[in-house]
Amino acid sequence: MSEALLRVSGLAISVAGDDGVAGILEHVDLAIPKGHIVGVVGESGCGKSTLVKAILGILPPRARVDAGTIVFDGRDLARLDEEAMQREIRGSAIGFIPQDPFLALNPVFRVGTQMLETMRWHAPPQWKGQHRQRLVQLLRAVQVPDPERALERYPHEFSGGQRQRLLIAAALSCQPRLLIADEPTTALDVTTQRQVLKLLRDLVAEFDLSMLFVTHDFGVVAQLCDSVSVIYAGQTVEAAPTRSLIDNPAHPYARLLLACHPDRAVDLAGIPGSVPSLIEPPSGCRFHPRCPIAVTACAVTRPPIVELAGAHAVACPRHELAFPGAGDA
Repeated sequence: MSEALLRVSGLAISVAGDDGVAGILEHVDLAIPKGHIVGVVGESGCGKSTLVKAILGILPPRARVDAGTIVFDGRDLARLDEEAMQREIRGSAIGFIPQDPFLALNPVFRVGTQMLETMRWHAPPQWKGQHRQRLVQLLRAVQVPDPERALERYPHEFSGGQRQRLLIAAALSCQPRLLIADEPTTALDVTTQRQVLKLLRDLVAEFDLSMLFVTHDFGVVAQLCDSVSVIYAGQTVEAAPTRSLIDNPAHPYARLLLACHPDRAVDLAGIPGSVPSLIEPPSGCRFHPRCPIAVTACAVTRPPIVELAGAHAVACPRHELAFPGAGDA
């Protein structure tokens, strides 16, 4: 595996609220090798978006990094100040594709006005006077029809799939090395979703990018990602090459998530229970109250990450046991 462009190690983040302090992330590890697409999977409320915000340096004011590092190209982003993040990292070295193409663009401004503003802030100085020309080239690369005239149109004049392509072009406009996509296909129909996923994989190869792709859908992961990390209630529970995890999931949570996928599901029961409150989370492995093979020890201490064969790692001492409800792996 090539050298990691981004490596998150032991990341712990808490957020102070009116009801107490929530440990949103407890111990998250993640590595994105150069040129790879890495997926992050988990239910809503598991901390995926907080992880993205931490990497981008846009955590809310009450959030605090309690432990760990976020090393991007040799620099710990968790220790950089806002000026350095804005000037050198966010929008330039790291591009971001938001989740909802219908909310991300301001409806009262032309598309070109919004995209050119991004380039004025983050593009290299030597590009001055070439911003519009470069944007047209990017719109053509992401297959937006009539790219010259597209910059003069308003967001409502584009379909959902075309808006998502505009956001992809905006994220690529300043030649980032890492692209973060936060569930960018959730609001799209399945046909458009497939087109966007293929486009993203092609662009990663064409522009020599690395990508962090956040999703709750293993079907999307299977189509796009080289490897995947599974997060539950702020803890990394499993990480592996995509094919290895889908064919042989080792953690009970990953197995049950896969069993819930429409292509595998044998009933509509899903996973019993729900993601716990992170103000008073379960001790030990946070999944143990919902786990069908948990034992007393699972509630006492958080299990360490165990390295398996083929770059497959899991945080479960009982990962070798079969259990009911997993479906076909």
